[in-house]
Amino acid sequence: MLSRKAEDYLEAILNITDDKGYARVKDVADSLDIRSPSVTEMVQKLDRLGYVIYRRYEGVTLTERGREVALIIKDRYDALKAFLEIISVPREIADKDACTMEHELNDITTKQIKNFVKFVETAPDSSQWLDRFERFCSTGNK
Repeated sequence: MLSRKAEDYLEAILNITDDKGYARVKDVADSLDIRSPSVTEMVQKLDRLGYVIYRRYEGVTLTERGREVALIIKDRYDALKAFLEIISVPREIADKDACTMEHELNDITTKQIKNFVKFVETAPDSSQWLDRFERFCSTGNK
């Protein structure tokens, strides 16, 4: 089982690679707002564990195993952030809270949140009750 910190690294590497086509230690450090030596230490550990391939001066790539874990974490994050935004949590707070929650929730809870988000996004009348929810949040009245 990976630590929350290790999962954050895998997710950052996935996001950077998807965006740029490659990930360097500096890119990961910038993404996670930490120093490059810390990134080097963690990617070396993840390399030993078989989650990434780290080549000094060449960068970091996810192994199939690392990509699988990163995609699970990213999927959880995306669903949680979407849920938080649906219930009117400001985007910056939703981003931060989703990062925290993605590591802690039970898989069943995450699945149900994903189902709820999908339901809201596809329900033809969701805008009506979302508007009512907004009014309730601002006034306290149904």
